[in-house]
Amino acid sequence: MQLPNREKAYIPLSKLKDYLLSETHSVGKSKAKLLRSLGFNEMNVSLLKESLMTIAHSEDVKEAISSQHGVKYIIDGLLQTQAGGSIKMRTVWIIDKGHERARFVTAYPV
Repeated sequence: MQLPNREKAYIPLSKLKDYLLSETHSVGKSKAKLLRSLGFNEMNVSLLKESLMTIAHSEDVKEAISSQHGVKYIIDGLLQTQAGGSIKMRTVWIIDKGHERARFVTAYPV
């Protein structure tokens, strides 16, 4: 199964800058340490966004979880790094109730 309406999926820029790349965010700082070690930062945040979107567009949904807020979709894939390598990442997307577009929630290595 592919992410529903995957071509309309989106990632709020603040989710990347203020969470995944934030060295001070209480939850995101460990992810920021990893992503920064792979060459991602505020100067090339669009490359991180592009790599995450590629996972959403090309990989199959591993699991769909219904909640009171909507349906979360778990998608694993390879995140292309700035050094030309890749790392296996789990991405989480949600289609909120009453909406059709998948919104990026988080990502972490697996």
